[in-house]
Amino acid sequence: MQQNQVAPFEVLIVDDEPGDVELIRSAIDDGRFICRTHVAHDGVEAMAFMRKEAPRHAGAVTPDLVLLDLNMPKMTGREVLAAMQSSDHLARIPVVVVTTSDVERDVLQAYDLGASGFITKPVDIEQLFTAIHGIQDYWFGVVRKPTLDGNA
Repeated sequence: MQQNQVAPFEVLIVDDEPGDVELIRSAIDDGRFICRTHVAHDGVEAMAFMRKEAPRHAGAVTPDLVLLDLNMPKMTGREVLAAMQSSDHLARIPVVVVTTSDVERDVLQAYDLGASGFITKPVDIEQLFTAIHGIQDYWFGVVRKPTLDGNA
């Protein structure tokens, strides 16, 4: 755990596969940072959470990091990225795409739409845990992000 961490980091997992969600949650819980995970099972739910739409998400937190699958029903990960980029507030939230795709077109499009990173989901559980721990180490231990409210 990071020594100066006072409050848990808030991580929004956006994925329609329950098994993948549980594996990612387990990897996050196994990491060295204290994180609270929130789950959205499609892009519509993710946007409602991040926009704090009433009544269900009125008290939602602003995530410190979003882990986003690309291929989901109702609203794809690409559409979520585009919607986030159209909002000054949401555009500042780091988004790492964690998906089964390894197609170069998907990688380029994700970055063009504002993704902060792109990881193809490893098939091996140990490799998935290593990838998630690397994401946590980078976003919570290495980089300096602006405050999401824009105030210092």
